[in-house]
Amino acid sequence: MGNLKPLLQSAGIQIDSVNFSREPEAQPSLDGYDGLVVLGGRMAVYEAEKYPHLTMETKLIERAAEKNLPVLGICLGSQLVANALGARVYPSGIKEIGWYDLSTTAGAKADPLFRHVGLTEKVFQWHGDTFDLPNEAVHLASSSLCRNQAFRYRNNIYALQFHLEVDGAIIDSWLNAAENRREIAGLKSDFDPNAIRVETPRCLGRLGELCNQVFGEFIGLFGTGSKR
Repeated sequence: MGNLKPLLQSAGIQIDSVNFSREPEAQPSLDGYDGLVVLGGRMAVYEAEKYPHLTMETKLIERAAEKNLPVLGICLGSQLVANALGARVYPSGIKEIGWYDLSTTAGAKADPLFRHVGLTEKVFQWHGDTFDLPNEAVHLASSSLCRNQAFRYRNNIYALQFHLEVDGAIIDSWLNAAENRREIAGLKSDFDPNAIRVETPRCLGRLGELCNQVFGEFIGLFGTGSKR
């Protein structure tokens, strides 16, 4: 959960997590919970036959929407949110790996979370899929390579394609992971892990500010007091 975890803890929110890589047969329930956060992963939404837990996660998002709970989806989580809301998820044809400029839309200006995000911000990305916007969703952000970077559905469901939660240790671990090294090496592009490492210290300060501001507002949707 990166820098999102201490924000939740400092707000008095009790966190229960499920790691489907370790517990592929887990059957979590939303009973007794006040919100849902869905994080990333290497798999794709359309690979549910290979990764059955994706179907479980989609059902959890649908149930959370029915219960009007706050929902936050990040990267794969954002794609699962889009899918649960009836939008198409598919390969974008190009990968974003590293630091990219993010541009906010006109709809972001009045959004409680994205009002903290400037017209252009440098954010960390690692994805190759994208999504269409669900019906009635508010488009919040885009990049030059991926138009749909974030949206809000109703007033309590947010999907972010990019990573505000990461710190230097997480980025370094992703770059060092054998699967990710093979992925980057197999791309016919100019992706350079060392260049990403050089850029990271310059960008982390502002990213941390955005994490605190944006996710701080999201946590406010849970209400006050100790929450599970």
